[in-house]
Formats: sequence, C-alpha cells, structure tokens
Amino acid sequence: MASRSPGKLRNYRWKELGLLIIPFIILLLGMIQLLLIHDNANTFSVKSLPTLQELIPILGLIGVLVGTNILFSFFFPKADQILLPLVGLLSGIGVLMALRLGPDVGDPTAGTRQLAWVILGLFVCIGTLFGLRNMRWLSRYKYTAALLGILLVAFTLVNALRVKNFNSPTHDQLNFGPFNLQPSELLKILIVIFFAAYLSENRDILAQGNLRIGPLRLPPLRQLGPLALMLAIALLLFLGVRELGLALLIYGIFLSMIYLGSGKLSYVIGGLIIFIILGFVGYKLFGYVRDRFTVLGIDVIHWTSASDALYQTSGFQIVQGLIALASGGILGAGLGLGHPASVPVVQSDFIFTALGEELGLAGLFAIIGIYLLILYRGYRIAIEASDPFHQLLAAGLTSIFAIQALIIIAGNMKFLPLTGIPLPFLSYGGSSIIANYIIIGILLRISHNTAQEREGLA
Repeated sequence: MASRSPGKLRNYRWKELGLLIIPFIILLLGMIQLLLIHDNANTFSVKSLPTLQELIPILGLIGVLVGTNILFSFFFPKADQILLPLVGLLSGIGVLMALRLGPDVGDPTAGTRQLAWVILGLFVCIGTLFGLRNMRWLSRYKYTAALLGILLVAFTLVNALRVKNFNSPTHDQLNFGPFNLQPSELLKILIVIFFAAYLSENRDILAQGNLRIGPLRLPPLRQLGPLALMLAIALLLFLGVRELGLALLIYGIFLSMIYLGSGKLSYVIGGLIIFIILGFVGYKLFGYVRDRFTVLGIDVIHWTSASDALYQTSGFQIVQGLIALASGGILGAGLGLGHPASVPVVQSDFIFTALGEELGLAGLFAIIGIYLLILYRGYRIAIEASDPFHQLLAAGLTSIFAIQALIIIAGNMKFLPLTGIPLPFLSYGGSSIIANYIIIGILLRISHNTAQEREGLA
C-alpha cells in the first residue's frame, strides 16, 4: 500500500491546483472589496473586514473548483490542466459582477443565481466527462444532432412568430415553468457536432472542390446539400427570431468549420459573398437591422443634432456603453466604485462595458488575454488529437468562444452592429453558462482520451 501512494501523488493535477490559486486570490480580494464598499467602510481596520459568512458565495465557488480538481485527479488525470483555472477565473468574475450589478439593476438575487448556475455548470462539465467515455457515438448520431437542432429552432420560431412587430428583434427563449432556456446555446454545440462528423467523413471529397462557379471552386452538390441545410438554420433564426447576433454566430461557425474541414479558402470567400448578399436583403427587409447599422455611424466626438436624435432613440445604449468605457481610463474606477448601471441591460449584453469602467483598459486586456489562452488551449487540444473527428470537434467548439467573444466585444465598442448574444462565462444567464461548460467538458474529454491513446501507443 505504501508503494502506491507516491504514484497517486505524481498523478495528481498539481499544475491545475497551483494555477487555481491565482483565481482564488483575485476572487477573494474582489469579494472583500465589494463588501467593504457595501458597508461604507471609510477607514480600514480589522473590525471592518468581512466575516466568513459574508464570503460564503466565493468560498463556495472555490470549494467546488477544488473538489473538481480532486475529482479530475482521480478519474481524468491526463486531461488538460489549464482550462479549468481559466474558465474558473472568468466564471468567478462573472459572479462578482452579478453580485455587484444585481442591486443596481433591481435584481438583488442575481449574484446568487449566477453562482448557482456556475456550480451547476461545473457539475454538468463533470457529467459530460463521465458520459463521453467513447466519443465515436457522437459521430454516428450526427443527423440526430442536426434534427434536434432543427426542432429547437422550430420551437423558437413558434414563439417568435407570436410577436406581431416583425421590425423588432426577439430573443430566442423557451419557458419551462420557472426555468428559461435559450435554444441557440445548445444549437451551436449540435451544429459543431454535425459539421465535425460530416466534414471528417467527406473531407477528401470536399478538399477537391470540383464544382466551379466563376473563379470559385465549391464542394460537389451531393456533399454541399447537408451543409447548406444546416446553414439554412441560421437564416431561419435571422428571418424568424429576428436576432442578428444568432445569425452571425451560426454563420461564423459554418465558415470556420468548412475551412477547418477542407482547407479551402475559396469556400470561405464564397460563403462571405453569400453572407453579404443575404445581409443586404435583411437590411432592406427589417427596420431594426437598419437602425443597428445606423447606430454605427453615430459621432460621439463631434456631437450634432443627428447624433442627439439617435441618442434619444436607438443609440442610447451604445452611447452609454462608450461613456462607461471612456470613464474607466487605464486602471478603472475600481470594482464597485463605478456607475455601470446607467447602461441598459449591463449585466448581460453590456457586461464588457461594466468591466471596462471598473477595471479599466488594463483589466479588459487581461480578460481578453484569458480568452486568448482558452483559445490557445482549445486549438492545441484539436491539433494533438489523433482522430479527424476529434480534431474538427475540438477546433469547432473552440471557435464558438472566439466568434462569440468577438461579436459581443466589437458590438459593445461600436465596431459591429449590436447583438444580444452573451459574453462567454461573464454575462449573466444560465443557458450560456451550462452550454459553455458542456464545451469545456468535451474539450477536456478529448484531451484526456488523446493522452491515453498516446501512452497506449508508447
């Protein structure tokens, strides 16, 4: 028995545990600062420090992260050791911001609910790792995944069509008693599973591109059909749900996956041309799309009567967000010391501006750096995977984080039309948290399986 103990200690995920110390310190300091500001502690003393009971939300999250680390060490010691600390830090910051913003936006229990969703997300991540011991069945049931995605869209469209005003966007949301589900959060995962399985089976034919349309080479019609069908889902979302962000996300996933599966840049160029044409049609059909593009032209430096008219109508949210970002400066006002609640829907759609106001440009660079590290680890898992399906699946799921973060950050900064999709791990909302942790669970499972396969070959 004594000889087995050193082996277990060597298999322990010490790197992951050591990296978790950084988020633990940041989250504890952030929680203490919020409590001190809430208690109006003008002078620092030992008596003004928060009690352990007041720190329970963050201590509970830290405890669950440590428990997850221990569980991974026993059952999945070969899985990537960098992802959990990164997403744990982002999720913790999201909980802190929900605790901080909740009372200001009239929802004092927002932080508690966000914490519950994060903890549930970690359990779902663990369940995903246990449930996907053999991931080949995901490839075999690719059409089932596609059908489930279509059904989710169909239910969403039924709700969306009840709204009589077709010139206003609606959010994809299904209500199940006290729970609200956003089907698009599950749809994006199902689409990646379908594309990964389909492209891995047909990558040789797709790479040939023997169908010519002018200077462009496209896949054969027989192989292009299923891809076009899934792409039509994005158009249904755009036309039926009237949510620009969902269409951008799904179409971005389509373009990235077809490039990863075929290596043909011409497919991406052809897809972008089609997207521009369809975007122009949508611009002409829907007034709310025209309004969002019009807001991009608002001049906040040289204020005019036209700027004022936009500010009073469709441009209020984006202008308030830009003011919040500008007021944050380099180092920010400090956590809990800004006024981010002046931005509408700041806890979800505009969480990036709240972070910019209170953490400053330095804090935003740090957060973007964390996202870049997540992308690096995800793509590295994809590169190291030995199976084409696993490679495409890991790369496609990682691309979701990249596209989603790019769309919402660019929208908050007035580089792209404003959309309502959440910023991964930071925005308030349960569906997004659960879906993101499912993605992390799949990536960890792929990395664990890859390491085991390499050891078996060695």
